[in-house]
Order: sequence, then structure tokens, then C-alpha cells
Amino acid sequence: MTQTEYKIYIDSIIRRVEAARLKVSAHHIVKIVAVSKYSTCQEIEALYNIGQRAFGENKVQDLRDKSQELNELPLEWHFIGNLQKNKINNLLDINPSLFQGLDSLELAQELQKKLALRNQKLSALLQINSAKEASKHGVMPEEAVAIYKQIQAECPNITLKGVMSIGAHTEDKEIIKQSFLATHAIYKQLEGATICSMGMSGDFELAIECGSNMIRLGSILFHN
Repeated sequence: MTQTEYKIYIDSIIRRVEAARLKVSAHHIVKIVAVSKYSTCQEIEALYNIGQRAFGENKVQDLRDKSQELNELPLEWHFIGNLQKNKINNLLDINPSLFQGLDSLELAQELQKKLALRNQKLSALLQINSAKEASKHGVMPEEAVAIYKQIQAECPNITLKGVMSIGAHTEDKEIIKQSFLATHAIYKQLEGATICSMGMSGDFELAIECGSNMIRLGSILFHN
């Protein structure tokens, strides 16, 4: 695809984002994080050249390799994967702009120990398993507000910016919608929270209509 063709294709996605955003409010802003886990550095650079700045990876090693290769570009890197405890130091070495997968109080406490030793801060989103699916990571919705406040109180080196969740794994749009609405309801209860990250390639419009202000788009951005 030429850069012109690529831009035309991406513009069509942005129009869909705009249409969903305007259903909420003319003042509702939505940030796109391009999930580049299956993409090359050349593809990331092509997206950068037409204005995309935030990119997400779900493996620490891939995040390290791509951020190093593209370190001359002013990119905003997000880690969106499940973080194993033995990879914490590797992630902190990279120092991403945002860690979107803080999925338990236990992980927050481990992160706090390592961050304190380094005198380092990390911005993060609390991951909520709003669909209550065994295959998904995240805190249960009933516990989310209490855990969020506990992390704020006990983990001063973690700067919580809000919440993240993945929509229910089903074809039933009403069930997906309810999982998004549950996350957004929690988000609204959190003092100072600014990010509600919900929605991926298959359900981003519904997520935006339910209040998401950050979406994670992978296949739809890189492969038409």
C-alpha cells in the first residue's frame, strides 16, 4: 500500500471513530492506540508519518526491540499485555508511557517494590474483568473501586490514570455493551481518573458510545 492509499484507508477508520464520538458529545475526545504486535517497524513508521503517535505492544521483548529501533521517533509506547513478575524489571527498563494491564493488587505491590528501589514512577491503568470471563485477566468489577483506592494509598510510585477492560467475548452486542457500561460506571467513581480504555478492532464504536476515551486498534489499522 502506498502512503496515500494508507492514509485514505486510515481516514475511513477515523471517520467511524468520529461518528461514534459525536453520538456521545462533541466534546468527547477519543485517543487511538495502534496495537503493533503483529507489525513491522516499517509499518509503525508509515503510521507515524500520517500522524499516529501512540503504539501498544503486548510482549515486553517486542516493546523493547521496537522502541529501541524507532527511538529517534517521538512515539508514545503503551504496554498492553499481561505482565509476569519476572519481566517487571525489563518493563521498567523501557519505561513505557502507560502500562494498561495492571490486573491485580499483588502485581501492583510487586511493581511498587521495584519502582521504589529505582526511584521511578510508572503510569498505569487498572484492568477490570467486567465480563467476568475466566480467560481474561483483571480485577472483578465489585472489587475494582476498593482495589484502585488501595493501590493509590499503598503504591505511591504507581500513578493510576484510570481503567482498562476488554469487551465480553461473544457475538451478542448487548452483552458486550453491558461489560463496557460496567467498566465505565467504575471509571466514573474514581476521583482523578482520566482514561477509560475500552474497545478494539471489532467493537470500538460500541465502546466509544459506552464512554471509552481510548481505543486499542490492531488488525484494522495495519491490515485491511
